[in-house]
Amino acid sequence: MKFSCEKALLQSAIAVSSRAVAQKSSIPALEGLLLHADNGLTVSGYNMQTGIRTHVSADVTDPGELVLNARLFGDIIRRMPDDVVTFACDEKQMVHLHCGDADFDILGLCAADYPELPDVEDEYSISIQQKFLKAMIEETAFAVSTNESRPVHTGALFEISDKGLTMVAVDGFRLAVRREPLEKIEGGAFSFVTPGGALSEVKGICGDVEDLASVTLGKRHILFEVGDTELICRRLEGEFLDYKNAIPRKNPIALIADTKALISSIDRVSVVISDKLKSPVRCLFDQDKVLLSAKTGNGEAKDVCRLSGDGQGLEIGFNNRYLMEALRYAPADSVKIELNTGVSPAIIVPTEGEENFLYMVLPVRLKSAE
Repeated sequence: MKFSCEKALLQSAIAVSSRAVAQKSSIPALEGLLLHADNGLTVSGYNMQTGIRTHVSADVTDPGELVLNARLFGDIIRRMPDDVVTFACDEKQMVHLHCGDADFDILGLCAADYPELPDVEDEYSISIQQKFLKAMIEETAFAVSTNESRPVHTGALFEISDKGLTMVAVDGFRLAVRREPLEKIEGGAFSFVTPGGALSEVKGICGDVEDLASVTLGKRHILFEVGDTELICRRLEGEFLDYKNAIPRKNPIALIADTKALISSIDRVSVVISDKLKSPVRCLFDQDKVLLSAKTGNGEAKDVCRLSGDGQGLEIGFNNRYLMEALRYAPADSVKIELNTGVSPAIIVPTEGEENFLYMVLPVRLKSAE
C-alpha cells in the first residue's frame, strides 16, 4: 500500500474520522483508523455505535488497506511540516511516513480485524442546507435527555413531512422544537430518532454553508452525508413523547421579551445559586415588567427586566439554567412567553412570522414567600 497526500487534507480527514474512534476497546482495531487506498484515500473511524468515514484526494500508487492507531497517527501527522506526506506500507504492516525532513516508522494492524461499517438501505431521504441542519441540532440538542431509563429520549426526533423537517428533544424538564423547510424529500413522510451523541458529531462535520447535507433512513441505521464525509449511526427504537399533545397552547398570558435582556437578568440573580446551594429563580410577572429574585445561603439577589404585556401578577419559579438555555438557543432577538398558572409550563415562541421554534420549560414549585 502506497500513496501520497497533502498534509493539511490528511490531518483534516484524521481529525474528522477520529471523532468516532473508541477511546478504549477490547478490540484494538477499534482504537484505530481504517485507511483504504484505491482511487483516493478513505479514512474511517467506528466505535460500534457511530461510524465516520471521509474521502480525501490522494495519489495512490499501490492500493490496499490498513489500520493505524488513531491517536499516534494523528499526533504524527499534526507535527509534520506543511508539505506532501508519502505513506508506504510493507507486507508486515510496517508503515513508513515521510514529509519534508521528517520520517516515522510505525506498526499497523491488519484491516481484516476491523468491523465493517453498516450499509444503510436507501428507503427514505431528505436534503437540507448544512447551515440549517447545524443550527437545528444546536438549538435542540441541549434538551436531549441524559437519563438512560428512557433510552429513546437520549436522542432527538426527526419528523419529516411536506411542511419540512421538525426536530424535537425532551428531557422531562424542558422541550425544544425546531422547524425548517426542506430542499428535497424522497419516499414521503417519515420519522426517526437519532442518538444525541451522534448529533453532536453531525454538528461538528457540518459547515456554515449553503451546500446540501443529505439524511438517509435505513431499517436500523441512519446515514448523514456532508460533503466528502459520511456518518452512520444506529436508530433509537421506542415510543417518543407525543409532543404535540404535551404542549399547552391556550395560555391567557402573553408577554414580549428582549431575549438578551432577559438572559442578563436571569444571569445576574443566578450569581447566588450554585451546585451546592440550589434555588429556583422566582419570577413575578407584572405590567410591562418581571421581578426576578433568588435566595440561598450565599445571599439574595433581585433584578427587574422590562417586558411588553400584562403578567397579571403571576408568580412562578424556574430552574435558572433551564430557562436561560431555552432563551439562549432561541434564534430570535425577541420572544413571546406564554404563561397560565404558577404550576403550568412556560412556552417560548417567536414574536412574529412563522413559528420555526418552540421551547417549553416546566416550572419549579415555590415555597411560600418567606
